[in-house]
Amino acid sequence: MVDELLYCDKFITKTTFKIVDDNVLVVNGEFTEAGLMENIAQTAAARAGYLAQIENKPVAVGYIGAVKNFEIFDLPKVKDELLTEVKIENQVFDVTIILGIVKCNDMILAQCEMNIFIGN
Repeated sequence: MVDELLYCDKFITKTTFKIVDDNVLVVNGEFTEAGLMENIAQTAAARAGYLAQIENKPVAVGYIGAVKNFEIFDLPKVKDELLTEVKIENQVFDVTIILGIVKCNDMILAQCEMNIFIGN
């Protein structure tokens, strides 16, 4: 659920995603809460894939271990374009703690903290 990787460094990743009507997580013309959470997770996955690629390493599989303080302020509609930012808050061994924020037209739609476990 990512169209374009806009920016990626050691701590911050930004992506865009345009919502289409045949997306499995669109219901009655709105992108669902699950879709917003998946968009945050996929932005984190895009970061992992990009960094693995530039380091010439295989991409590891990641799993959402926990979601904390998931807040939804509004649901975007079909044809809206999301700007999602993931910030690395902490990384300990195989666990990365991120803060994800999804915006549309400069308004925050959703945010959460997510623990991602990286498999071997």
